[in-house]
Amino acid sequence: MAEASTRRSRRRPVLDNELLEDFLHAPVAVLAAVITLGFFLAALFAPWVAPHDPFDLAAVNLLDALLPPAWLEGGDGRFPLGTDDQGRDVLSTIIYGARISLGVGVASVLLAIAIGVPLGLVAGYAGGRVDAVIMRIADVQLSFPAILIALLIDGVARGLLPRELHDELAIYVLIFAIGVSGWVQYARTVRGSTLVERRKEYVQAARLIGVSAPAIMLRHILPNVLGPVLVIATIHLALAIITEATLSFLGVGVPPTQPSLGTLIRIGNDYLFSGEWWITIFPGAALAILVLAVNLLGDWLRDALNPRLR
Repeated sequence: MAEASTRRSRRRPVLDNELLEDFLHAPVAVLAAVITLGFFLAALFAPWVAPHDPFDLAAVNLLDALLPPAWLEGGDGRFPLGTDDQGRDVLSTIIYGARISLGVGVASVLLAIAIGVPLGLVAGYAGGRVDAVIMRIADVQLSFPAILIALLIDGVARGLLPRELHDELAIYVLIFAIGVSGWVQYARTVRGSTLVERRKEYVQAARLIGVSAPAIMLRHILPNVLGPVLVIATIHLALAIITEATLSFLGVGVPPTQPSLGTLIRIGNDYLFSGEWWITIFPGAALAILVLAVNLLGDWLRDALNPRLR
């Protein structure tokens, strides 16, 4: 009986009817969610959504290179946003580039959660030296910018891996670099919430009936700290996309054969001052819109899940 009562405990649902109602009455959040969902769907179904396959060499014609957008003089209706220096449709490259950017962003966020949440739970619940060691490591990492840590990890990985594997493993190295550079926020937030939760009655009751520490952390404390994790993950997704774009723009991200939005911006930047502005402006605008939408959604979640503002 006591164990059943403990299981019910005080678990607060991350999403409830009141939260959904608040969301539907927030037009900015709804618009941000629609834009974000649109990017995800377009990236997920890129082979069916994109007008052309920019990586099909048989379909790419160099005679179509550097065509302006369709509404400008010299434009072609087959390429609404124009073409790049290789004759690839800019709209199609943006859709496929968003696919890689979102894939790297989501995977790196999941990796950061997988590292930070368990460490935060252990640090907050165990306390003592374990807490001190984990938090000191986190403090050291916080003293360096995330982009610098990602560059360091990427450089070390490229130095250790054989040169012929660089392009094949570039995306995985990038995911690992961004994920490792972002676990600290999750660990610190979860640790703070765990310090509060472990002193509550339902945790004390679970200890009295002999529930093990891992079971208490996973079954009782973890569900009660998911709200802040969801908010951080949403905001971190935008940061991860920007980090990936920055690394790709610097030439240390994904290989040119699998261009992300950052790679497309870097390629188009070479033609910006020669008049072919659409090659870099449209991928840059797509990146800005995506990051802004994710950030607005994260800001709304932060306010909606804050009990002091509800």
